[in-house]
Amino acid sequence: MIKEIIVVEGRDDITAVKSAIEAEVIATGGFGYDERFIENLKKIAHKRGIIILTDPDYAGERIRKHLSKHIKNCKHAFLPQGKALKEGDVGVENATKEDIIDAINKARPVIVDKREEFTKEDLLELGLIGDRDSRRKREILGNILGIGYGNSKQFLNRLNHFGITREEFVKALELMEKYE
Repeated sequence: MIKEIIVVEGRDDITAVKSAIEAEVIATGGFGYDERFIENLKKIAHKRGIIILTDPDYAGERIRKHLSKHIKNCKHAFLPQGKALKEGDVGVENATKEDIIDAINKARPVIVDKREEFTKEDLLELGLIGDRDSRRKREILGNILGIGYGNSKQFLNRLNHFGITREEFVKALELMEKYE
């Protein structure tokens, strides 16, 4: 059983997560939550911890950012968009049990201290920005590292704020070469 409470967007997400893993799951109801809900999550985060697992779309990212702005000690789990897609619908509820488990197992906390392990130059040098297939490379690497897809600026921020080490990064690059 997962110690932390998993925060998702809707009822179908709760069903999908609970069928994949033994855990307590709470839904935000999309943007339908209020200040009391956030205060409740703060208490839960303090006592047990929370893992935010939102849909890999614009709305899910906005909810993730809003919650993590107010709740400092939470972890983030990411599903690749391609693994949460069914008949044009993007959502946690469309992911397989295995993909949900993998995302939860790769959940990472945000590091609050200013950290610049990686730079824009690192990404340029490795073709993660500025190349024709940079987007695809960031997507694959983000999936391997469990930080999700991001544009170049988001990706760089995630590398630095989710505590990715150089060693993890190099191993992920080696795995990425197998995908190509």
